[in-house]
Amino acid sequence: MARIDLSLSHAYGEQPRRDEDYALRPLTMTFEDGGAYALLGPSGCGKTTMLNIISGLLTPSHGAVRFDGEDVTLHTPQARNIAQVFQFPVVYDTMTVAENLAFPLRNRGVRAMRVRERVGQIAEMLDLNAELDKRAAGLSADARQRISLGRGLVRDDVSAVLFDEPLTVIDPQLKWQLRRKLKQIHAELKLTLIYVTHDQVEALTFADQIVVMMQGRIVQVGSASALYRHPSHPFVGYFIGSPGMNFLPARVDACALVIAGQRVPLPLTTADARSSTTTGFPSDEFVLGIRPEYVSIVEPHATGAIGARVVQLQDLGTYTMVTVRVGDGAQALIMRARVNADVVVPAEGEVVWLTVVTDRSCVFAGAQLVELERMATV
Repeated sequence: MARIDLSLSHAYGEQPRRDEDYALRPLTMTFEDGGAYALLGPSGCGKTTMLNIISGLLTPSHGAVRFDGEDVTLHTPQARNIAQVFQFPVVYDTMTVAENLAFPLRNRGVRAMRVRERVGQIAEMLDLNAELDKRAAGLSADARQRISLGRGLVRDDVSAVLFDEPLTVIDPQLKWQLRRKLKQIHAELKLTLIYVTHDQVEALTFADQIVVMMQGRIVQVGSASALYRHPSHPFVGYFIGSPGMNFLPARVDACALVIAGQRVPLPLTTADARSSTTTGFPSDEFVLGIRPEYVSIVEPHATGAIGARVVQLQDLGTYTMVTVRVGDGAQALIMRARVNADVVVPAEGEVVWLTVVTDRSCVFAGAQLVELERMATV
């Protein structure tokens, strides 16, 4: 296992001049020894490019890759001692499951007793014990991908194990089982794991640290809780969560916010206790973000609340997703609220008042999170 340090950029074309010419814009990133990381982002954001640079399948245009301080930028994957699991299973059909799992070890001359011990350990972790003597040909896609995962995990001397969307071909009902298994394996083996995915559920349930990427750059690195509660960039608020965060362009007018032409009375802040004219919000226009589950139905004209017209109700059993329109005309905004099933919700077309300013609201100025003074009331 190794600590991996990246300080690099990459462009597939020659002489890149604009940000758009880079698959990876200049970045610095450290993967700590023994950590579980997920590279999360939409297609084309650069996550697979980064993974292939770490593995040695791709050489960066500029900069360096270091393992435990050693420059390995020009080293092959073999020299880096990397195990990589790809999106589609890499399995030898003529071999048994046990032979497939043992192959990486036997190929390196590991003692037979140790091979049996390690194969047994990994097979138990991945629920492959009952299939060890079966040939891989004809096995289900789920079993084949578990074999592929096992081949990547069976060696305990690797610098890191890299996963490139390994659960794509797995039945959705089985994905949660394999995510749980990978989490368990990391806890037991303490391998450095780096997992590429566009699925936020996979990233949030697997990784200790999630690297959110957009357009070739890293926008935030943090735990699932940190990304969810304190997104440092609007893209993180949008991409994490289902549905994502509500975004409301706003400005300050005295001790109120103006959103879609509507004045929203503000809760007090610590600063307000000292000065009735200070709100703590940026003086210029900004964006107020709040997640649907933090929006509550309140009395009309309540502090921190905005009036809106209900345009859609979705009964999802344990909760109702309420879609509303704030304002009219060119200034109109659409936002969503996740309301508990026991709360009475106005019918479509009626007006409802919703909290948008609470201690869980986020403020973004210049596409960056702004830290505000704590709200005294919410």
